[in-house]
Amino acid sequence: MTRDYSALVKDDRVHTALYTDPAIFEDEIDRIFNTTWVWVAHDSELPNKNDWITTHVGRQPVIVNRDKAGTVRVMLNRCRHRGATICEAKKGNAPGFVCPYHAWTYGTDGTLKGLPLPKGYKDFDKGDYTLVNLRAESYRGLIFATFNQDAPPLEEFLGRARPWIDLFLKQGGGYPVKVLGEHKFTFPGNWKIQLENTTDAYHFPIVHKSFLSSLDGDTGELFSFMDAGGYVEDLGNGHSVMVMIPELVDLEENLDEPIPERFAELADELRAEHSEDEVRRIVRAVTGSGFNVNLFPNLACSMAFFRVLRPLSVEETEVRHIAIGMDGGPAAANRARLRLHEHFQGPMGFGTPDDAEAWERVQRGSQAGEDSVWIMLNRGEDKTESNAGDVTAETGMRAAYQMWKRMMTA
Repeated sequence: MTRDYSALVKDDRVHTALYTDPAIFEDEIDRIFNTTWVWVAHDSELPNKNDWITTHVGRQPVIVNRDKAGTVRVMLNRCRHRGATICEAKKGNAPGFVCPYHAWTYGTDGTLKGLPLPKGYKDFDKGDYTLVNLRAESYRGLIFATFNQDAPPLEEFLGRARPWIDLFLKQGGGYPVKVLGEHKFTFPGNWKIQLENTTDAYHFPIVHKSFLSSLDGDTGELFSFMDAGGYVEDLGNGHSVMVMIPELVDLEENLDEPIPERFAELADELRAEHSEDEVRRIVRAVTGSGFNVNLFPNLACSMAFFRVLRPLSVEETEVRHIAIGMDGGPAAANRARLRLHEHFQGPMGFGTPDDAEAWERVQRGSQAGEDSVWIMLNRGEDKTESNAGDVTAETGMRAAYQMWKRMMTA
């Protein structure tokens, strides 16, 4: 049965079928993940020529590599001979790729370099069997790929999200940002449930009550942001920003503020090799940003880490939480960043298990009721001047679903 996708997304609600209908999910893969820009890697994961990692664009396995000329490429992880994946490890460094099945050998640019017993083929041209290259572009070290050769340039697609990405990357504290590590998990729920969560401040004091109770007084006050002047803004193309802690929007401002007590020991350690100005800049960067930038469809620059989603099925989603730090920065600062990441986002932290439980409950609850049940997204709908609302508004969710409708009906 053909769905009328324009009827499933209204200004203030979406139909429950978006969480539960396998046919809708298959169309999402085709019309969204196989069509638009999808985040695949960070520049710091490929520091050297011939470095590579494996990941996915939607459900399709890809290799992201820096070829011998230094160009970043994204190629389908599929041998042109019999379709075997070429790379199975998470990452590596190699001057080329050899399929483990029949030893077809490819250069770092994907060109077929050789194969055993080529005389067994008639009129064989190796130039016809280059690995499939996706279109790849990057912004400030964030690498995106798309199958769509007619997609607008990446910078145009990111649009008004770019200044927020620039602010987010000030967490380098004067150094480039780099990936420190990640943990990955799956939850039994639709990918859009997670997409909504990163622009949902309304749940924070309820779902994350245990996290808030674990904080010292000053930090707890910082995270009491419901009436602290925050807001959510629609940035276009499905992207949005949720500002929770306005004083931590620009990490290079207010550096003369007193260093929080919880970072006093770190500051003392840094003073052994850094000036006072550098210490203040680094300590403030360790704190993380005071906002989340949601980039449709699969990346969130979320306060102090990258959150990446991958749709597996209509009711299963993979999530990666990627810790970030300072490339070439002080080891003490990066240790502090990891400890903060572990406290909330880590697999034994307070935030991730609570969030995942809530997402799973939404998926279970979506099975209840008649076919006409709707998911409400109307909070803050009356505060839409400049596409912004208060921090608990569901502005970002409405923005994402309007982009969803636009792509699904194109």
